[in-house]
Amino acid sequence: MTFLRVGGVAHHVVVEGAGPLVVLSAGLGMSWFDWDPVVPLLTPDHTVVRFDRPGHGLSGPAVAAPTAAGEAHRIAGLLDALGAPGPVTVVGHSIAGFHAEAFARLYPARTAGLVLVDSSIEEAARPPAAPGLRLAFARAVAAVLCGAGAPAALGPAIRRATVRASRTGGGDPAPRDAVRRCYGTSRVLRGMVLENAAYGAVAAELLVLRGRLGLLGVPAVVLAGGAGGAAWIHRQRALAATLGASFQLAKGAGHLVMLDAPEAVAAAVRPG
Repeated sequence: MTFLRVGGVAHHVVVEGAGPLVVLSAGLGMSWFDWDPVVPLLTPDHTVVRFDRPGHGLSGPAVAAPTAAGEAHRIAGLLDALGAPGPVTVVGHSIAGFHAEAFARLYPARTAGLVLVDSSIEEAARPPAAPGLRLAFARAVAAVLCGAGAPAALGPAIRRATVRASRTGGGDPAPRDAVRRCYGTSRVLRGMVLENAAYGAVAAELLVLRGRLGLLGVPAVVLAGGAGGAAWIHRQRALAATLGASFQLAKGAGHLVMLDAPEAVAAAVRPG
């Protein structure tokens, strides 16, 4: 476990294993430990890098709203700080699928592969109206909640309830002390609210990148959780077709595929 300063923010980073590089980036409000079931499946033959985005996990507070390009540059900056230029297989879960795809498009020479794990999809996203007002409102809401003591009182419980609702394999396996340390803080609540407020803008920016840069120039896998339902699986298949990626289905897994079917994530990283 270490902290690296990138873009003026201290990022919590965990590096394990040896071999080809894999970067794991989790979805909105998730932390480094949510990849715990996957890591031991990869570390025998991969160097696995996990990190928390600003306002997530143990990283420093988010100081600016995220962008698709900015998150791609963040991954590149972390690799530079680690002295690990690549090539790297970048794995993005949920909203981090936007970030992982942006990295693969903007840094194709540094990308060995792309794996999207039950990725967010917005087929017709458009930049939101008055984004500045939207972000200001989100910050105001977060300030009110934090001032009322919501993170300490409710944060860990909401985290655990959300995880239970997002998977099919049981409850939240995360260590209780780590959950309290992360989700009992105003820092994480503010980071989640800010990232959620910027969701539409990031999705729209990614569509612009797709249109400008065309097909992916790297091997890609779209891995969907089978419990998402027929309509969701259809959209995930369509995403794979759009990207020229292979499609894999983790049957019976919920949105948190890395918890319900970690072996499917590991297999997607090393499809050969």
